[in-house]
Amino acid sequence: MTRGSTGALTVTLCRDPRQFAALEESWNRLVRNCPTATPFQSHAWLHSWWLSYGKDGRLRVLLVRRGEELVGAAALMLVHRPLPRLVPLGGPITDYFDVLVAAEYAGQVVPALANGLHRAARSAVVDLREVRPGAAAEALYEAWPGVGAKAADSTCMELPALPFDQLVKRMPASGAQRVRAKLRKTDAAGIEDHEVTEREVPQAVRTLLRLHEKQWRGRGVTPEHLRPRFAEHLTRATRRMVRAGEGRLTEFRLDGKVVAANVTLLSAALSGGYLYGADPDLRERKVDVATLLLRYEAGRALEEGRPVVSFLRGNEPYKNHWRPETVVNQRLLLATHALAPLLRLYESQITGRERAVDALREALPAARDWRARLNELRVR
Repeated sequence: MTRGSTGALTVTLCRDPRQFAALEESWNRLVRNCPTATPFQSHAWLHSWWLSYGKDGRLRVLLVRRGEELVGAAALMLVHRPLPRLVPLGGPITDYFDVLVAAEYAGQVVPALANGLHRAARSAVVDLREVRPGAAAEALYEAWPGVGAKAADSTCMELPALPFDQLVKRMPASGAQRVRAKLRKTDAAGIEDHEVTEREVPQAVRTLLRLHEKQWRGRGVTPEHLRPRFAEHLTRATRRMVRAGEGRLTEFRLDGKVVAANVTLLSAALSGGYLYGADPDLRERKVDVATLLLRYEAGRALEEGRPVVSFLRGNEPYKNHWRPETVVNQRLLLATHALAPLLRLYESQITGRERAVDALREALPAARDWRARLNELRVR
């Protein structure tokens, strides 16, 4: 570890994966003391991701302590392409990033994190993707002593945790009527839910991923979801999160057979449906799986006092039926004054890529179908 000091706080940079692993207890206390934290800031998620995706010598976890108490943290790693950058642990399979700041010491911790990260980023641009609006990382951006830039990132959809009947009333009358009819057919089918125990997680994840592949076959499954490293990460992280009450894996059974499964990640602020799989044969029984899952998760969120049910990233049409709130994540770029030209160059590259993608979508609607077929070939 390298060290620095800000008043009564001590700022260190952890590069040792073994030391990061040993932080679990103090890290989780900090997560509970940080009201903006999402499930993706849990130690279970981040450490598991590092074990599956991390590279030797790249770990950069900034830690702020008040005496022995951990009061601030930023989980990052160093990458070299297309230029040296400090990026969040979690990579593309993580929906939200944030730094962790203990609420009672925020006024001290945020400047300490900013100054510590400024020292750590002497030769690299800090590229913080998927920052949820209201995140503590926004305060870090405002306190940054160098130069910065912002860009829009992924779109997320969220619903308030309300009784399901009230969620249905948010829809147009015709849509609400169809949902009620679908649920009557679903209930008539006799599907039962089962919340998986920690011991059952490995087999349940295998079943979920098998159903997920079957569900998306021929329609462009995300290749990463079918790779062994993803399965290892999801199994390991889900086991730990189920044990800690930070996640759940639910199976839905018909005549004793698992026909759908869903991983939900939990924090004080939200309940997020991360990944699900469903047997396509359910369509023949007129079972609407998305509605079945939403009813279940909305009910659980309400019971547990979580204010938001999040669809996480993506603006797929089925989500819009429920008239959710659209939340756009931010991308925060930070650099020292000495690296200002490099940051501006990188910012222009990002903007150029986004414009090219938007133009392609407008000029070539078939591009999405082409990409789906390409993903299918990659999986095969």
